Amino acid sequence: MALGVASQSSDGPFVLLISDRPSERTALQRAIALVMDCRAMAADKPVPKERPHLVILDLPPTQAARLDLALSHRGLPLPRLVLVRGEPAPAAPHLRQLPAAAPRQVVLANVFAMIEEATRSGELRKRRLVERVTGATAIVSELFDSAALGAGLQQADVERGTELVLASVSEVGIMTWLTEVWRHDIGVYQHTLGVAGHAATFGAQIGLSRADLRLLVRAALLHDIGKSRIPVEILNKPGPLTPEEFRLMQRHPEIGAELLRVQGDFEETVIDVVRHHHERLDGKGYPDRLAGPAIRDLVRIVSICDVFSALTERRTYRQPASAAEALAIMLDNSGHLDPDLLRVFAPVMLGGEALAA
Repeated sequence: MALGVASQSSDGPFVLLISDRPSERTALQRAIALVMDCRAMAADKPVPKERPHLVILDLPPTQAARLDLALSHRGLPLPRLVLVRGEPAPAAPHLRQLPAAAPRQVVLANVFAMIEEATRSGELRKRRLVERVTGATAIVSELFDSAALGAGLQQADVERGTELVLASVSEVGIMTWLTEVWRHDIGVYQHTLGVAGHAATFGAQIGLSRADLRLLVRAALLHDIGKSRIPVEILNKPGPLTPEEFRLMQRHPEIGAELLRVQGDFEETVIDVVRHHHERLDGKGYPDRLAGPAIRDLVRIVSICDVFSALTERRTYRQPASAAEALAIMLDNSGHLDPDLLRVFAPVMLGGEALAA
């Protein structure tokens, strides 16, 4: 990789320049590095895991096309400047195109303008994210408090929380969502928002309809509502639970499902997820020891998100697993989770290894 003068160790925003013209790559990198960290590389090098501020592609069309998937960052739009050789691509948001033979001064003027525009957009996204995470945390807290006191859950709160999760994850991605969620205190609320964020990401990846995606995220937000009736000293116990405490903890799916059923205005699908998210395909789960086809698809999805979130979250008594470590544990634990869904889930989450660190 041609590194030129720019630092490759910065944790801040950076421009990713991919070019097969070494002299032009070096000259552009030197100029861009005066404004922002610039990571320059040839097309045959691995693309960084981190999300660039801006991507510049100076490549033949076939090579540029091959990089589309690697630069997708889970479908989130990446500002791109393409130095075109041949026919330009169709116009698209976040895309500028210039002839590859354009003067360097023209290329740099466009680069600097796009950096400024992306910076403004990033600051706006950050403000929106903070507001949404704060709002979602307050909603989940209110839902758990209401359930603990025996008051009815407000459907409007559940809907608002669902929309906040979906809007945030679709705009900034699961990695940024979790980073902001974990700026708040550790606890059941953060686990709930983590599971909901993973569910939103996974559900969108496998192509659920908008209605089914909303239903999935709504169920994820409520999956642990039964823990509102579990004593805090058990929920937050730093060490292993006693057999009696563990039996009580295992009752939270039944408690949560009954809370929703008594209220009378929650979908059976949501209640099913709340009651059965700890069932196992081999029939060794709880509370009903369901097995195989008796466990519905949305339950299987939330179960995967629940286990992955639990393994990768920070806890007072242990370090979080990386995404790769968590997925290895999940894949090795045969009989628990749906193996077909898990194989699809794994590549969706492998970009998030530093989320809970």
